[in-house]
Amino acid sequence: VQLVESGGGSVQTGGSLRLSCSASGDIMRTSCMGWWSQVPGQGMVRVARIDTLNVTTYLDSVKGRSTIYKDNSKNTLYLQMNRVQPEDTAMYFCDAYAVGCSDALRSRGEGTQVTVSS
Repeated sequence: VQLVESGGGSVQTGGSLRLSCSASGDIMRTSCMGWWSQVPGQGMVRVARIDTLNVTTYLDSVKGRSTIYKDNSKNTLYLQMNRVQPEDTAMYFCDAYAVGCSDALRSRGEGTQVTVSS
C-alpha cells in the first residue's frame, strides 16, 4: 500500500491547515492510521492516530486544536490543524499499521512539510 501526503505549506501562527493522506488501497477500515512529525535532527513524534473503531488519540501539545479523521470511501486520512504554532513546524508523515495501533508499521508516506511563521 502506498501513502501520499499533501496539504502542507507555509502558514502564519494561529492559522489552519488540513493535511491529507491518500492510500492506494482500501486500508482505512482495517488498519490503524496515524500522523507523525519530525524536525531535522530529532526523532519521530506521533501526533495523532485513529484506530479501526475511530478511537482517536493525540499528542498533548496538539490536543484540542487538531483533529484526525478519515474518509473510508476515499481511502483518505486527514489531519486538521488549527491555531498552529511555530513549534508545529515539521515534516508530517502518514502511517498505516498492520491492523492495530500496536502492530508493525505497514507503510509510511514520504511526508509533507509544514512551516509555521510567527
